[in-house]
Amino acid sequence: MERDPDCLFCKIIAGDLPSTRVYEDDLLVAFRDIHPVAPTHILIVPRKHIPDNNAFSEDDETLGGRLFSVVPKIAAQEGIAADGFRLILNTGPHGRQEIPHLHMHLIGGQRMQHPMG
Repeated sequence: MERDPDCLFCKIIAGDLPSTRVYEDDLLVAFRDIHPVAPTHILIVPRKHIPDNNAFSEDDETLGGRLFSVVPKIAAQEGIAADGFRLILNTGPHGRQEIPHLHMHLIGGQRMQHPMG
C-alpha cells in the first residue's frame, strides 16, 4: 500500500504509533479517536495514503465501497447501530480536515447536536 512516511495515520496503520483498533482488513483500519466528541468516536482510515476526498479517484471505488460497507458492522459491534450515529468525512481546511489522510468519523452513543456548521 502507498504510505506517506510523515503522515500520522500512516504511522498508526503501520503500527509505529499506538491505537485502539476496533476493526481492520486488507483495505481499512478503524480505531478509537484519542479526542472523542461522543461516547463512541471511531476513525475509519484507508491503508492507502489518500490525502483527502479530492484525491479520491475511480481506481479507489472498491475502497470507497468498503469504507461505507464496514460502517454497519462497526456500529453494531459498538452498540450504536439501533439508535443511530453520525458519519463525517472532512475535506480541506474549510472542511476542518486536521490530518491530511482520507478518513471518516463514526460518532454515536448519544443524541447528536444540530446544526453542525
